[in-house]
Amino acid sequence: MLLPSLFLTLVFIFISSPLCFSSFQDDPLGYFLDQTPGYDLSAYPSFFGTVHEDQSDEFEAGFGKLKMDYHAEIIDSTRYDRMGTPATELGEVNVDDFGAEGDGKTDDTEAFKKAWKETCSSNVGVLVVPKKKYYLKPITFSGPCKSDFVMLKILGMIVASNDRSDYRRDWRHWLMFNNIKNFIVEGQGTIDGNGEIWWKNSCKINKTQPCTVAPTAVTFNRCENLKVFGLNVRNAQQMHVRIEQSVNAQAYNVMLTAPEKSPNTDGIHVTASQNVQIISSIIRTGDDCISIVSGSKNVQAMDVTCGPGHGISIGSLGKGNSKAYVENVMVNKAKLTGTTNGVRIKTWQGGSGYAKNILFQNIVMENVTNPIIIDQNYCDQDTPCEEQDSGVQVRNIVYKNIKGTSASEMAIKLDCSRTFPCKGIVLQDIDLQLYDKDEDRDPEANSTCVNVMDLETRGRVYPQCS
Repeated sequence: MLLPSLFLTLVFIFISSPLCFSSFQDDPLGYFLDQTPGYDLSAYPSFFGTVHEDQSDEFEAGFGKLKMDYHAEIIDSTRYDRMGTPATELGEVNVDDFGAEGDGKTDDTEAFKKAWKETCSSNVGVLVVPKKKYYLKPITFSGPCKSDFVMLKILGMIVASNDRSDYRRDWRHWLMFNNIKNFIVEGQGTIDGNGEIWWKNSCKINKTQPCTVAPTAVTFNRCENLKVFGLNVRNAQQMHVRIEQSVNAQAYNVMLTAPEKSPNTDGIHVTASQNVQIISSIIRTGDDCISIVSGSKNVQAMDVTCGPGHGISIGSLGKGNSKAYVENVMVNKAKLTGTTNGVRIKTWQGGSGYAKNILFQNIVMENVTNPIIIDQNYCDQDTPCEEQDSGVQVRNIVYKNIKGTSASEMAIKLDCSRTFPCKGIVLQDIDLQLYDKDEDRDPEANSTCVNVMDLETRGRVYPQCS
């Protein structure tokens, strides 16, 4: 009866997931706001009437999708072993059974490949990484798998090779999970990107080096119904976790850490993905805690602790005159400490497309530079960027109940495009004070709003836009 029991448990988890995402798609805005502490529902009908009458229905429908319930269900497959049933009868695969040494020195890549092949081809696939230290070169775990549900249970530590020549075939990836459906990654183990050698050779650290790519520690590509629970990822070569071209992905209770000066070590990077949740997670890195870029839709970040790092960013978008589309994003109940930006939207001149229907609310800032920033003139290069006639449209953006302290005199900076100004921006219940009121500078926080159409303020907003 144990095999059916495990199977039914897994079925329950993934049946509940589509239901959650269905509510994400269907719940009305009024219900979502009513369930969220701090909202004054009566404030919004008039707001939707003021932001472009032809866009108000679309905006309301977009935020109606931003409601997903979450109930964590962690499966401890080891409990079955304690009851005396052989693990193999449950479809559980142990990397040690395929020759992995787990001594932190021996290359265990081939053993992991064999173990994954066995897992992916079994009826109920559970791959276990025991409490040891495993040394891996770049590896791809590919689907589709035979089982309807696949689990990777990481109990020990997986450490990346620090020999850069090992990445010659693919400089962009270390651990790649590709084309897997109904996939659970869980456990209290650690994935260590061993990134110091990459940071030292970054052009942002060593100006004599050319600017080149470095591997992302963990990439989920073309995955569907993905759940990542309780994992620690640290010291990534570049990005820590990348979710790309995926649908229905949840990251819950993850911790992502790297030194503050480590370059380009984004925490979670979301690209070309839909229905993504990042919940109850701690992200302390050298770049964006969360970055959301083109092709992403219906993204929710809730109860996220961020800092150090570069804050929570939409973008950058539109680089190299490219088209970019991001919509329906909600950041709720976040705390940012000591970050170089707070909540940021950044777009290059010359691009096209839009970033729209974005809600930042219930956020605490502590000693944050640029707590609220829209930068439509973003230019991350050595030579100045020329002014161009096109740009990514930024519209229907709400900042609500954001409080705390600013490390910079400019607490609110909306620097929008002259040719494609921001539209439909709402500031509601904002209170951002200077963190350190030095005698040598203005003791009051300031703000600037340039090329903003239909700016609306509600409640107490400090500092007021000038």
